[in-house]
Amino acid sequence: MREAVPAPVRRLAAPLGVAALLAAAAALVAAVDPHEPGHYPGCPLLRWTGVFCPGCGGLRGLHALLHGDPAGALRANALAVAGYAAFLPLWAVWCVRAARHGGGMPVGTLTRHRWAVAALVLAFTVVRNLPCGAFLAP
Repeated sequence: MREAVPAPVRRLAAPLGVAALLAAAAALVAAVDPHEPGHYPGCPLLRWTGVFCPGCGGLRGLHALLHGDPAGALRANALAVAGYAAFLPLWAVWCVRAARHGGGMPVGTLTRHRWAVAALVLAFTVVRNLPCGAFLAP
């Protein structure tokens, strides 16, 4: 009996599904300006402590990127922009691996990579909340 859906297409369901969800989310952020209050929930950490979390400014940065303003995106949240840029090649590799043999997303499984990313996020968070790092604040 023949399969209704070829195996490579079936294996691409997860990465293509993730791409569709992210495209829908990006379309929402492009259409609804995060600079206007009331459209998105505020950051609870910022509200309760006055401290910028590593994600503060991420939506504004994505909105700026989607409207062709990379400098504005970097001003809003440079770490989020780097994360968006890092996701694209990871997603492409995931598609290739999935189509060939059903492999998963190539996230770093090495503990040292996870610790390095955690240290980078922590350093970014600390520096953006210091007077000398005000240029990183959204």
